[in-house]
Amino acid sequence: MKKAILATKIGMTQIFAEDGELIPVTVLQAGPCVVTQVKTVENDGYSAVQVGFQDKREKLTTKPMKGHFDKAGTAPKRFVKELKLDDAENYTVGQEIKADMFEAGDKIDATAISKGKGYQGAIKRHGQHTGPKTHGSKYHRHAGSNGMASDPSKVMKGKKMPGHMGSVQVTVQNLEVVRIDAENNVILVKGSVPGPKKALVTLKTTVKA
Repeated sequence: MKKAILATKIGMTQIFAEDGELIPVTVLQAGPCVVTQVKTVENDGYSAVQVGFQDKREKLTTKPMKGHFDKAGTAPKRFVKELKLDDAENYTVGQEIKADMFEAGDKIDATAISKGKGYQGAIKRHGQHTGPKTHGSKYHRHAGSNGMASDPSKVMKGKKMPGHMGSVQVTVQNLEVVRIDAENNVILVKGSVPGPKKALVTLKTTVKA
């Protein structure tokens, strides 16, 4: 990937473009991220940049990680993630990556853990239909028939049933960067981004450009 940064989701709002168009946007606190390690082909077998994002208290950091952050000359970080950038060898340990690496009009992919919705029924989880609501059917939100008769007398794998919903990694592709606030490291992205407020979001150059 050409460009990437870690961000947290602040929320959604709307802004007006110069031509008066109303644009719904997601507000993201993007960086500053600190380069904590540079992976090279010679030492690690691949090229990547390890970055840390958001300070956290020292007492919440393990001694090995504290040594790792001390070596990079930075405070302990809450999030640590590797970014496989095309020009990883050009980064140095301790370097800051800020929101201004992106520009208005850039196309990006946003990856985050989606909102957890707990245990849900088949209607909400899979969009199945409800049963008749009148004439005393007494069959409204059940999942319906599950198994089969004597042959093969089992529930087939992959059957859509009630269960845990959400809290999985989701990537929304080809989003547009609408505006950059370089002073406050804020990025405004057109449309919705996965995850709840305060969720960690990885922004990277889209693969569908």
